[in-house]
Amino acid sequence: MLDLKYVAQNFDAVVERLSARGGNLDLGSFRTLVAERRTLYMSLESLQARRNAANEEMKRAAKEDPPALERLRGDLRTLSQEIKDQEKQLAAVEERLSAVLLTLPNIPDPSVPVGASAEDNVVVRTWGEPPRLPFTPKQHFEIGEALGLLDFERAAKVSGSRFVFYRGDLARLERALVTFMIDVHTARGYSELLPPYLVSRASMTTTGQLPKFEEDAFKTAGPDERFLIPTAEVPVTNFHADEILDGERLPLRYCAYSPCFRAEAGSAGKDTRGLIRQHQFHKVELVKFARPEQSMDALEQMVDDATEVLRQLGLHHRVVLLCTGDMGFASMKTYDVEVWLPGQGTFREISSCSNCGDFQARRGKIRFRPAQGEKPQLCHTLNGSGLAVGRTLVALLENGQREDGTVRLPDVLGPYMGGRTEIRSA
Repeated sequence: MLDLKYVAQNFDAVVERLSARGGNLDLGSFRTLVAERRTLYMSLESLQARRNAANEEMKRAAKEDPPALERLRGDLRTLSQEIKDQEKQLAAVEERLSAVLLTLPNIPDPSVPVGASAEDNVVVRTWGEPPRLPFTPKQHFEIGEALGLLDFERAAKVSGSRFVFYRGDLARLERALVTFMIDVHTARGYSELLPPYLVSRASMTTTGQLPKFEEDAFKTAGPDERFLIPTAEVPVTNFHADEILDGERLPLRYCAYSPCFRAEAGSAGKDTRGLIRQHQFHKVELVKFARPEQSMDALEQMVDDATEVLRQLGLHHRVVLLCTGDMGFASMKTYDVEVWLPGQGTFREISSCSNCGDFQARRGKIRFRPAQGEKPQLCHTLNGSGLAVGRTLVALLENGQREDGTVRLPDVLGPYMGGRTEIRSA
């Protein structure tokens, strides 16, 4: 959530930066409420000054003009009631402003390129080369189905569309990738968490999924409402909600495996075949809590941590800086990591690493104390995929495919696959 005082004091500049995000952002009601808040503040300051003056006048009258005391007391009572009434009005306006603020995205960092869509994103760097396949490459779902290791038909019978059964070696590969990724990240200084998969409405609001994107979430029925997590970012970021952290220990780094559940309400017709866009998938998430002056360096390091997994797997990929019109709601700056998929003949997102600044921390009251005796400040929170497990499996199938339908796996996965580096039919 944006800082109300900052927005009120820098309204035009904030509007300009938010407008760069596109999306037909309507700030008319917000502007009206900000103006009403300013008017009430000025009126309250005037009334409070008059009350202070009236108090001083009563002190003087008590010594010099006792008969005037009753009249002055009446004036003071009237002033005090006016102040109470306007304080109530101000509280109501600020409550409405807070409700509006919950629907507004984060302000893009000045280093983010202005643009309307993915076409305006900037490729920062590329690693490796695409494999040279002496045959027409297949897409991952063609490979998996031909091997008898991906079963979308039975999953649709059980659960509906956008679900899948993994079988045999592919089920083992998914499990192996989770362990491999966690091992990579813990070796680089992350602490592992295994989080809850159901969270409260307050937790989803902290990270920015609610109230704006409730249609994309799955939730439980009945009075004891819980949301199935769309990403481990939600429980792990809330791990330190309502806490004051030791500034000397920042940045804190966590990695967490979890299943993820997304309704994909706005993705009708997109990636209807295969594993790219499922209602349920697995991901290893990276989350950091940093001082404000550390957070941009922490973001660059997080991107390097995510791409380390791809480097060890030998997968051709690139890092892309997202423009203002393509960033997520809570982010002030985002890099996407995109992996090359020969079957599709294009790069596809496999990780998104974001610096959310104090946007989530303000909602979740996540603070740190810079030094003993100093006033607490809001943390900066960061999150990123390290990586999306299913999409990594997709990349391994498409990049490791052979003409005979078998798949060669990177040697680094051998210890996680019982020594095997090849996938054949079930």
